[in-house]
Formats: sequence, C-alpha cells, structure tokens
Amino acid sequence: MLFCNIDVLDEGFILKRGQYVGTRDGMIDYIGPAAPDADYGERYDGRHRLLLPGFYNVHSHAPMTLLRGYAENLPLQRWLNEKVFPFEDKLDDEAAYHGTQLAIAEMLACGTVSFTDMYFFLDGMTRAILESGIKCNLSRGLTVFDDSSYEALPAYQDNLRLLGEWNGANQGRLRGDLCIHGEYTSTPKVVEAVAAQAGACGAQMHIHLSETQEEHEACKQRHGMTPAAYMQAHGIFDVPTTAAHCVWLEGEDFDILKKHGVTVACCPASNLKLASGYANVPRMLDMGINVALGTDGAASNNNLNILQDLYLFAVAYKGYYRDATLITPAQALYAATRAGALSQGRTDSGLLKVGCKADLCVINTDTPQFTPMTDAACNVVYAAQGADIRLTMVDGEVLYRDGSYTTIDLEKVKAEVRLRTSRILSAL
Repeated sequence: MLFCNIDVLDEGFILKRGQYVGTRDGMIDYIGPAAPDADYGERYDGRHRLLLPGFYNVHSHAPMTLLRGYAENLPLQRWLNEKVFPFEDKLDDEAAYHGTQLAIAEMLACGTVSFTDMYFFLDGMTRAILESGIKCNLSRGLTVFDDSSYEALPAYQDNLRLLGEWNGANQGRLRGDLCIHGEYTSTPKVVEAVAAQAGACGAQMHIHLSETQEEHEACKQRHGMTPAAYMQAHGIFDVPTTAAHCVWLEGEDFDILKKHGVTVACCPASNLKLASGYANVPRMLDMGINVALGTDGAASNNNLNILQDLYLFAVAYKGYYRDATLITPAQALYAATRAGALSQGRTDSGLLKVGCKADLCVINTDTPQFTPMTDAACNVVYAAQGADIRLTMVDGEVLYRDGSYTTIDLEKVKAEVRLRTSRILSAL
C-alpha cells in the first residue's frame, strides 16, 4: 500500500506534512515528500489523515471482556475474591475464544497493533489471536496456593504447548511468554522453577508487581523484602520482564528494575478505578526505565481503548505531582508505541521508519477535536478519540478500516459474548 499525501509523526513524533509512505512485504519500504517510482499497489488518499506507529497494549486480560461492568466499585482483593474469581470459574475455552475476539476487535478499532496478555484457556485464546492477525505476546496466568511443584500444575503443560506449538506462529506475530501472576498468588519454589524454565528456553516474563499497598506491604511481612526484591532474588528478572502496575515501588526497587531492564506496564485507568494509586512514572522515566502502556482487563478499566490510557498517562502525573512539565507528549507517545514494542522483544517495530514493520494506524484529523492542528502530537495525546482511528495495519495487512474488520465478524462475536456472559451470570 502507498499512503499518499499524508501527514506523519516521524521517529521523534514531529509532524511532517504531505508525505508518501510505501509498505511492502510487511515492512515500511519508503518515506518521502515525493511519490516514489515503485508500484506499491493500492494508493491510500491521505488528505486530512495522520499516520503514526500503531499502539502497543502491554498488559491485558483479553477474555475479561465477558466481565465488563460486572465487578464494580470494590477494592482489588474484594474485586478479585468476591466477583472475578467466581465468574472465571465458569469460563471455558469457547467463552475465552469469543471474549478474546471481542477484545481484539476493540483494540484494533483504537489503533492497537499488538498486545501482551496474561490469562488462561490458551486453546481458545490462540485461536482468536491467530485468526485475527494481530500481534500478541501471550502468557498463561499461573497461580498456586499450596505446596505443589511447578510440574504438577496445569500451567506447566500449557506452557510447554505455548513455548512449543504456538510460539512464533503466524510469521512471528504470536509469541509465547511465561508468567507469574504475582508474589501473593505463588510460592518461592514455583517462582524459581518458572524463572529457570524461562532462562533455559529464552522466554520473556509477564508479572503483576506492587499493584496495591496491601500486596506490597504483605510481601515485606512474609519475606522481609519488597515484591521487586523478591522477584529479583528468585530469578524472575534474569530474563526480559514486563511488570504490570508497579504503583508502590520504593527505595531500591527502582534500581532493581533499571538494573535488569524491566519494562513497567503502566495502567493508569485501572489504577485509578481500583484506587490502587499513582505509579512514580516521572522517577522511572528520569532513571531511564522503559515505561509502556497497558489497559488491564475490561473488568477493571472498563475499555481497551489505549488512547484513554495515553491521555491519563500524560495528565494524571502532572496533577498528582503538581508539575505541568511532567510527561511530554513525545514521552507519552513513545510509551504507547516504541516502548511497548521493545517490551515484547520486537526491536524492528514501534517506529515510523524505513526498515521497520508496517504496524501502523491512521487518524482522521478532519474532526472538531483536531481543529486546529497546531501541534499534532499534542492533539493525539490530549484530544484524540478511539473513533478517530480510520485504519489499523499489522505487518502491512489492513485488519481494520473505516469501521469494518477484515478478519472478525463483529456482530457474531458480540452475540456470542452476550450469550455466554448471560449463561454465567445465571449460574452464579
């Protein structure tokens, strides 16, 4: 495809007007102010459009779309134990398949090209991911509350399949990660066993870390160290890790994350809604910690519109720390794009640059909220809505365009999700 006469945000998120961008074989092949001589197939009219890298949602629980609006106005532990866990006990692979389809549809419509997910029911989830064409780093949520060995857990067999059968599927769009749900939902010996497996097979790790004050302080009481120090001591950070939330980091925790190259998946909407608190993002950025964006699940957000989290990421910390200079638009956009790609180990992605993957989204700028476009980056961060996304492309393949999907039957998916949620609620 050749995007013609289209405004772009370059590698530094600086606006360039009237550019031509050619994609070929899944890659960005040309960027310039003049039309190239080469034939790129379809020509896309870029008037009143802005082209930028697609977004990365680096912490989600996709099948939890089935729980949207169900577990509300409760602190995290009551939210989990009284609402979420009982509902999840009624789920199966078929429900997870349709729930994941719905999540992917929502993400594609908001410009998301890849997501990092932690959940169960991998047969259903992988089916939905592969059919859709989106990119995903998928991990199987692991929890254990007794003295079981890792090999005795259902998660162990699922992880063998994830790292073998599914890892690298669809030309690398699907990647298998390993997971520890959190310190408070695991045991030291299982944590060490998963860390050893990750090191042996070169897998990445996805965890929850210091999401709430209760979790953070209880870990200190149990182990005499913070969750970050605990995960370091048991080998989790010896492999590339995405740590979700990190709201209650303290003292040397920041140095630990920096030392090991841990990516923080910041989820501002979820953290605000569950009253978890404010992560010290300014300090993380000042230290050079890789900070990316996540929506969390649809039961705690309640949407998967990464643009909402982009906006909150850019404004919440200004208010909390009373400093309007914190989190520039460029830093926010980097967190939503390149930082997410790096967290997934996709080093050739997340940039609008020749030689990078053609993972792109197009925003309609002929709208009230984009008028006038005196600063395109500011407009995207502070004004853009999910409905402004007109096209989402993954590896050069258009998956969403002008309200329509090329790989998802949205009406069927919505009907299936409504049916399954109703059945589960009637059984609770």
